[in-house]
Formats: sequence, structure tokens, C-alpha cells
Amino acid sequence: MFVVNNFMMAIAKLIDFLLTIYMWIIIGRAVISWVNADPYNPIVRFLVEATEPLLSRIRRFLPMSMGGMDFSPVILIMAIMFLQSFLVPTLKQIAMGMG
Repeated sequence: MFVVNNFMMAIAKLIDFLLTIYMWIIIGRAVISWVNADPYNPIVRFLVEATEPLLSRIRRFLPMSMGGMDFSPVILIMAIMFLQSFLVPTLKQIAMGMG
């Protein structure tokens, strides 16, 4: 049973790590939106392509009458923080219960 326990713990840590990386990608995207970044720069293109699918889905539900501010990165970061504080500990507790 310890193999399943270790596997679940590894999955929880991997999810936590990937969520943290994605949160920093979203922060990078927000920062480049404040400056006049070259849209043909490979880093800028990566940040846009990695974040736009989720951000566009959030934008569909947000009213844009909030002074022209785009709050979709903030909402996505809050969703990631929720997953990190709920999903990851839940997976770790399930793994502990198996061991």
C-alpha cells in the first residue's frame, strides 16, 4: 500500500508545483500587458499562448465596465490559490489515509 501512498503524494506535489509555475506565468503575462512588449518576442508569445485560453473563458463572464481593467488574471490566480489550498492538501490527506 505504501506504493500507492507515495504515488498520491508525488501527484499532489506535482500538481502543487505545476500550479505554482502557472501562477508565475500568469503574473508574467500581467506584467507584460502593462508595458509595450514586442508581440513577436518568443517569450511574450509563449506567455500569451499559455494563458489566453483560460483568461478568455473568464473574460466571457466578467463585465468589462469596470473602468477598462482586466481582472481575469486576478480571478485565475485566486482559482489557483484555491486549488493549492484545497485540492493538494486533500490529495495528501488521502495519501496519508492509505498508508
